[in-house]
Amino acid sequence: MNKSGSAQGTDGEIITILLVDDIPEARENIKKMIAFEPDMKVVGSAGTGREGVALAKELKPNIVIMDINMPDMDGIQATALITQAVPTTAVIMMSVQSDQDYLQRAMLVGARFFLSKPVSMDDLYNTIRSVYVQHKQLAEQYRTMASASSGVAVKAPSQVASGDDDNRAGHIIVVYSPQGGAGCTTIATNLASGLMREGIRALLVDADLQFGDVGVFLNIQAQSTIVDLARSVGDLDTELFDNIVVTHDSGLKVLMGPTRPAEAFVVQENPSAVATIIQKIANHYDFIIVDTGRHMDETLGALFDVASKIVLVATPTLAGVKNVRFVMDEFDQLGYSTDKTMIVLNRVPLDRNLQKFAIPSEKISKFLKRPVEVEIPSDELTALTAMSKGVLIVAQRDRSRSPVKEFMQLADLIYTKMMGTETEAEAKPQTEKTGGLFRTNIFGRTS
Repeated sequence: MNKSGSAQGTDGEIITILLVDDIPEARENIKKMIAFEPDMKVVGSAGTGREGVALAKELKPNIVIMDINMPDMDGIQATALITQAVPTTAVIMMSVQSDQDYLQRAMLVGARFFLSKPVSMDDLYNTIRSVYVQHKQLAEQYRTMASASSGVAVKAPSQVASGDDDNRAGHIIVVYSPQGGAGCTTIATNLASGLMREGIRALLVDADLQFGDVGVFLNIQAQSTIVDLARSVGDLDTELFDNIVVTHDSGLKVLMGPTRPAEAFVVQENPSAVATIIQKIANHYDFIIVDTGRHMDETLGALFDVASKIVLVATPTLAGVKNVRFVMDEFDQLGYSTDKTMIVLNRVPLDRNLQKFAIPSEKISKFLKRPVEVEIPSDELTALTAMSKGVLIVAQRDRSRSPVKEFMQLADLIYTKMMGTETEAEAKPQTEKTGGLFRTNIFGRTS
């Protein structure tokens, strides 16, 4: 393999490119085409998949152009390793074989585009620039996340089916609010991203089965969803799970909810299906963050039972606080430890003129008889801007700005509680006290 010096462009205008192809003539032809473009530079080339992975880790190029068929390690395997180890790099696959199977496999391991050989100059240039622009902001997101309080680099979570890493902490964090519009999805998505650190695997599950919005917030779509897992929950294995889970451009693993409300009934035929799925794969992740809907049913009750932590989201309104108090009373009847739940106050007004209409957090804590552990200010413009781009609020560069700092405060607090100072008893899902009170009072069932 060979390499050249890194290109240093003004404001990142030069796109650095690594070529991986086992045919030297193919690499040389692409290199000659790229040489005509002043905003592109080939910084390295490799003749095998293993060499490509090694050079990608060393050079960290903006783009890797990867052939599929190569000796010792094919392009699919190499792409999976590169997207995991160097998430700031985007991979463009290239092959004379352009059937649907190759395309699907390439996308599943994180490739951003697929080009068929032979490729025209215009297609090559346009694809490189387009992928670079699309991935640029997400690459910045990784760099920003790497400057979190721990000060360590962030790696993309590796595949569940790795086999040699199946003893993760398995903390299940259920995010819930009994009040509609409280911002649970915003909190769940940013919490999941905020918990991503070096060596930490995080999974986001959309368990709002009828009207889940995780896909909208992250601008991702998937042909396979939790419905496919619910149909075969008894035979669930990590290989099947890996084929269903999608990867957000930030590297976050996501289990998508049903694409249509009617599909929710397939899952709800077995009320414990979602909780069972999560329990079966829990030891492959350090954190599993579950976004939930408002409606209380047996599916939600099963999730509460297996949760390590329940993040109860309230708003500083009479209705919001009253409903959270009702849920907490039911938790007390269930016998849940106070350590199992934590209160997060969302949509706290920043405008002084609006603050007088909101209930102060001190009064909320007194009414709930529990502390409000994090207050997240309302910033609809930031939230809408992030959602429209399919990125996360915590990806903002200025970490001292609200609500970025509050989301990171929440993530750091949960990380410390679950991975640092909490006792083993507090971390375990509390399933022994399900009693029947909760389901009798809320779900209309007798024990």
